Amino acid sequence: MKKYIRQSLFNELLQSINTKQNLIQAIVGPRQVGKTTLVLQLFRRWKGPRLYESADELSTPNTEWISTQWNKIRDKSANKKSKSLIILDEIHKIPRWSEAVKKLFDEDHRTNFNIRVILLGSAALLMQRGLTESLSGRFELHRHNHWSFKECNECFKISLEEYLYFGGYPGALLMRKNEERWARYIRDSLIETVLSKDLLLLSPITKPVLLRQAFSLATSYPAQILSYQKMLGTLQDAGNTTTIASYLQLLSKAFLLALLERWSGTKIKQKGSTPKIIVLDNGIISSMSGSDFKSTIKDKTTWGRFLENAVGSKLYSLAMNSGGELFYWKERDYEVDYILKLGNKIYAIEVKSGISKKLPAALSIFKKRYGTASLITISNSKTQKSEPVSNINIEDFFRNPKLIFNN
Repeated sequence: MKKYIRQSLFNELLQSINTKQNLIQAIVGPRQVGKTTLVLQLFRRWKGPRLYESADELSTPNTEWISTQWNKIRDKSANKKSKSLIILDEIHKIPRWSEAVKKLFDEDHRTNFNIRVILLGSAALLMQRGLTESLSGRFELHRHNHWSFKECNECFKISLEEYLYFGGYPGALLMRKNEERWARYIRDSLIETVLSKDLLLLSPITKPVLLRQAFSLATSYPAQILSYQKMLGTLQDAGNTTTIASYLQLLSKAFLLALLERWSGTKIKQKGSTPKIIVLDNGIISSMSGSDFKSTIKDKTTWGRFLENAVGSKLYSLAMNSGGELFYWKERDYEVDYILKLGNKIYAIEVKSGISKKLPAALSIFKKRYGTASLITISNSKTQKSEPVSNINIEDFFRNPKLIFNN
């Protein structure tokens, strides 16, 4: 796994740090998806002065540590004009980190030090808060998400069915032949670390038991619409819907979930709507389910949810990286799984685990409401562009989610 390079992400980052305009390169993403591995691959190829340090090992992190590392790379840069590289990992754990970075980065510009900066963090909210509060106009943001099927297939030779069950955490995939060990690793090393460590940095947790219950409930209803009121009736010591909603938002900021709002064509109606829950990696669902790979595949209803959730996760990443938004649509008994809005373009997407033979009724009704929308099914039928609805084969979609934009 260490030799595998996520080439598109690597190339994008390499190009960004080598441009004439020197901006801070900030990388955010879930734990254990290879952010550090990728920057170290780039680090080893760097020809000039270089320095990598991680704040994750600090017991009492402070801004003095940032200044110390920065002065080390300055000392290595005998020729100010030659490019130097400093990589600071898990920097969000240092209070007031962005102010310290701004001061040092601006000093380099005034004194003509050509130091290229890469910052990494696994807490999106803390990273983006620091970037926007202190470093506005000085950074580029790179989102490194869970591994795609194409990447997992190339690196681990896994099938699509395996990918839909085991997900896209590369370190865990090495253990997939021993399912108990794999699930234990996901729960203990990934989920537990986020719940007991990362989320405490994001916000005060007044009801930690409720947070865990909300997370467990969310993983039990992947790709399903679940009202906050229904959650309130399911959870113990739930308090109120505001608390539940805030905890689910925290889980989304930690790259575990996405909460999709209902599409109505107006922002006013969308705000505060009953959410559709997307778990951002199917491995999280599987590790919490207590059901093994073979049993899950045989259960058509469960497998359909796994497929719909995985499609939703990829569409969500696609929307975030493309400047778009992802919704669901529901009117009475009719529901369209996903509505992807990109600029003025609207894509209505229905997921089918079998063969798509005719236009789904919900898509037909949605088209009547929003005549400019492109209608798409994702199914086991072959990929073909046609009217009134185009189809993308399931495996084709997971190999290249951007096929959506061909319609």
